[in-house]
Amino acid sequence: MLNRHARGFFTSLFTPLARWLLKIGMSPDAVTLVGTAGVILGGLVLYPLGQLWWGSVVVAFFAFSDVVDGIMARLQGRSGGWGNFLDSTLDRLADGAIFAGLTIWFFTQGDDPAIGTAAVVCLVLGMVVSYARAKAESLGYHASVGIAERAERLASVLLITGLTGLGLPPVVLLATLVLLALASVITIIQRMATVRKQAMAEADGKATA
Repeated sequence: MLNRHARGFFTSLFTPLARWLLKIGMSPDAVTLVGTAGVILGGLVLYPLGQLWWGSVVVAFFAFSDVVDGIMARLQGRSGGWGNFLDSTLDRLADGAIFAGLTIWFFTQGDDPAIGTAAVVCLVLGMVVSYARAKAESLGYHASVGIAERAERLASVLLITGLTGLGLPPVVLLATLVLLALASVITIIQRMATVRKQAMAEADGKATA
């Protein structure tokens, strides 16, 4: 949802930067790698140190590389399988770093096992959300549906985590993670139902033929 509505705005915003990076010799793959490294830094270094605000700022800053590398690839006419594969694979590492960092902090000095547990659940369910779409597409179906795609998950977690670092009561972060987990479950069900519908229609077509 957020991906579709915000894509045009962020494409216009970051196209000048993408052109400049290409001009100085940066490749889309390099931007993808640097962006992922930055997200991992924020998630696995700053979050476990309790720097929830600055960790969120760093993660959000580098997360925009996900937009920039795509624009660069299109400007070069290189949009294709390898770039999509690399981007998708590193996105899983980035997501894992964010939720793992929260888990580490709240199970240790953050002293809030409920939030740590919710972060683990969100991590697992988020991976299943992404896997369901990838597996569907590998089988020739589409599953780009659901109320909790990656952009929504990251935006909500980063915003509330950052505000928690500035003094927002931790219970708000807990509620956000619980709601995100529920939304992820709904998204998984939506994607499974969508693929099942396509598979049944395909089977009926073959039976008729």
